[in-house]
Amino acid sequence: MALTTTYPWGDDRRFNSYSGYFRRLMGGRVQKVTIDAGFGCPNRDGTVSTGGCTFCDNGAFCPSYCQPGKSVRQQVEEGIEFHARRYRTADRFLAYFQAYSNTYAPLDRLRAVYDQAIAVPGVAGIIVGTRPDCIDEAKLDYFAGLARTHYVAIEYGVESCHDATLRAVNRGHDFATAERAIAMTAGRGIPVGAHFILGLPGETERMLLDQTVRINALPLTTVKFHQLQLFRGTAMAAEYAADPARFRFWTMEAYIDFFVDVLERLRPGLVIERFAGEAPPRYHAGPTWGRVRNEQLLAMFERRLSERDTWQGRLYEAR
Repeated sequence: MALTTTYPWGDDRRFNSYSGYFRRLMGGRVQKVTIDAGFGCPNRDGTVSTGGCTFCDNGAFCPSYCQPGKSVRQQVEEGIEFHARRYRTADRFLAYFQAYSNTYAPLDRLRAVYDQAIAVPGVAGIIVGTRPDCIDEAKLDYFAGLARTHYVAIEYGVESCHDATLRAVNRGHDFATAERAIAMTAGRGIPVGAHFILGLPGETERMLLDQTVRINALPLTTVKFHQLQLFRGTAMAAEYAADPARFRFWTMEAYIDFFVDVLERLRPGLVIERFAGEAPPRYHAGPTWGRVRNEQLLAMFERRLSERDTWQGRLYEAR
C-alpha cells in the first residue's frame, strides 16, 4: 500500500489550498458569494487617474445575480440561494465584495454596506477586494472590530512587484504602497490576500519567478494569481491590436507547467486561492483557452504536480 504524504499545511494535497484553509479554520465547506456594492475607483474618476488600469473589465468576472442596482442584502440572499443549489454541502457563506475598490468611500458608508451583509443568516463573514491606496487606519480599525465576531479578510490588487509594470498599466500606485497596506492590515490580525497577474507586457518568466521572493516576504495569508487575459474595449486590447509582438501568451498546458515552477518557490504557509482563471469567451480580445472550467484547470494542475513529483515550497528558501 502506498504511503500518503502529509505536507506542512496538514493535508495530502501538493499545495496549500484555499478549500483546505477553510476546512481547517471553520471545519467544513464555506462558499463565496460575489457582491457588487456600487463602489467606484479612484483610478477612474480622476482622483488618481482616469480610464482605469489598462487591463480592467470588471464585468468579465461578475455573475448574473451580482448587480449594483440591487441592495447588498438582496445580492447576498440571491447568491446564497444560487450556490446552495449548486453546492449542496455549503451551509456557510462569505460575502465577497469584488467589483472595483470596496473601501473607496467614507467610513459611514462602509459600515452601512458591510453591516448589512453580515446581518444575513448564513453569512460567516466578508472578503473585501480593494486597492492598497484606498485604505487607512480608521477603516482597518472598523474591519478589525468586525473580525471579532465574523471572518473578515481584505484582498488587495497588487498585480505586479515591478514599478515599471505598474506604471505601464496605469495602476496608479507603486509596490511600496501595496507593502504598506498589507503590513497595516496584517498588523491588526486581519487575514490579508493579494492578487497578481502573470504575463503583463514586459515581464519575463525569469522576472515572475524572481518576484516570488518579494511575495514571500509579505505578511500575506492568501494569494491569487491569474494569467494575463485581454478584454474587449480595454486600453490593453487596443495596445495589443497596435503591437501584438509586445505580448506573449501561454497555452493552457504551458501556463500550468510554468505555474508549477512558481509554486515550488512560494513559502508553504501561503494559501493559494487561485492560480488561473477564464472569463467567458465573449469578453476576450486576444488568445483564449476557450470554455474551460476552473475544475478542469485544477485537475490538470494537480496532475502535473504529481507527474513532476513536486509541491509548494519545494524550492523555497527562508530569508
